[in-house]
Amino acid sequence: MAMHTRSDSMSQGRLLLVEQDGLAAQLVAEGLAQNLVTAPRITLTTTGRQAADALREGRFDIVLADLSSLGDLDDRGEEAVARLTRLANGALVLALSDGGSVSAAVGAMRAGAHDYMAKPITGPALAAKIGELAERHGKGRTLSLEAHSGGRMADYAGFIGASSAMQFVYEQIGRIATSSAPVFITGESGTGKDVCAEALHAQGSRAGKRMVAINCAAIPRDLMESELFGVARGAFTGAHEDRKGAAELADGGTLFLDEIGEMDLSLQSKLLRFLQTGTLSRVGESSVRRVDVRVICATNRNPMQLISEKKFREDLFYRLHVLPIHLPPLRQRPTDILVLARHFLERYGREEHKGFTGFSGEAGAVLAAAEWKGNVRQLQNLVRRLVVMFDGGEINAQMLAAADVESRGTMAVATPVPGRRPAILPMWQQEQRIIEDAIASFGGNVSLAAAALEISPSTIYRKRQGWAEMGVAGAA
Repeated sequence: MAMHTRSDSMSQGRLLLVEQDGLAAQLVAEGLAQNLVTAPRITLTTTGRQAADALREGRFDIVLADLSSLGDLDDRGEEAVARLTRLANGALVLALSDGGSVSAAVGAMRAGAHDYMAKPITGPALAAKIGELAERHGKGRTLSLEAHSGGRMADYAGFIGASSAMQFVYEQIGRIATSSAPVFITGESGTGKDVCAEALHAQGSRAGKRMVAINCAAIPRDLMESELFGVARGAFTGAHEDRKGAAELADGGTLFLDEIGEMDLSLQSKLLRFLQTGTLSRVGESSVRRVDVRVICATNRNPMQLISEKKFREDLFYRLHVLPIHLPPLRQRPTDILVLARHFLERYGREEHKGFTGFSGEAGAVLAAAEWKGNVRQLQNLVRRLVVMFDGGEINAQMLAAADVESRGTMAVATPVPGRRPAILPMWQQEQRIIEDAIASFGGNVSLAAAALEISPSTIYRKRQGWAEMGVAGAA
């Protein structure tokens, strides 16, 4: 059965889709048609044997194979993929599977697939992945696959960046914004957890109501309960009138609890009761009030470590950790660094009425190589400092070094010191550290780590295998 999206173009690539679910197949076809400048001609097969016959009869540029649709070819998924890749005659093979398990990804890669994606798959994500594969394997011109500019969003609801890591975040926000279930945002300081919370509120069904944010680390412990739940007049010295807390003020809207990991244990039990019952009592008041809020919380700490240290209630964590979102550190989205820097330069230059033309090539390289321990906020502060310190023109590496007061020396242009050499790790050790950090950030999910690093999962598996053979710790 053939499914042609634009058969009038002789330069179209040819794509073989193996998918037994008719609706899923239709969504793939529509997604590619809407998100690629020139959509490929799609041949649809519903079983592994049909796919094998199609590969024997014709030549394809790419094969999208749903692993659950290959059972008739071989019950073992790896062998089925291996048979298809042998018949593919050079075509790019992208394996698809429900669940996104690491074992499925490992098996598909071991069998010869070029990459792996977890279902459900959005049109923009699939188009971006196919375009990335075509470019990486030198088939871009043959396939004529170019994503629409709208396919990979360069900015979204306050975020800036078009990297694969951020595309994944944008998709998560769009998918869960309309729900009323609690959201648990994790990420290092400066990655934009507050921006994420605002985006979830603005795109949800509660957007017309108020979003109230409370920073659990910034409020003294003895005042936190009254700030969160309110206080009745006369409850304590200085309480001269009834006052609503953040939860009441957010009624009908969103309550954002930032740095939730810093909340005192005694208040955690009261928050848990509020989440369970939807009711609260102001400090010094016996009556119960019913409140309807969507709770979003965020932390820059590892919640499981806090639980093991008895600093965070496990039952509260599972009550809050319904829809998790992890924001990647800036070092794991290097292609966004210069995009962000230019955005901030234009923004602050406009505010200060100064004309800047951008960053020199050397300055851009310095920015891209920096560690950015403070993430986007550190970059933002640096660019603002540059705008204030200098009058305009092009930012060069010397100007960056002069403005870098937060991490003095890490971005400065190196000056050789006679008789001294900096300690430099071998390239493979630096590469291993970056890859293992990314995998840890995504809870061991290699596919997500690969997406964040904008490399193929097969590259990670291959490198880890090489490290294991070398006896390197952490490579398994």
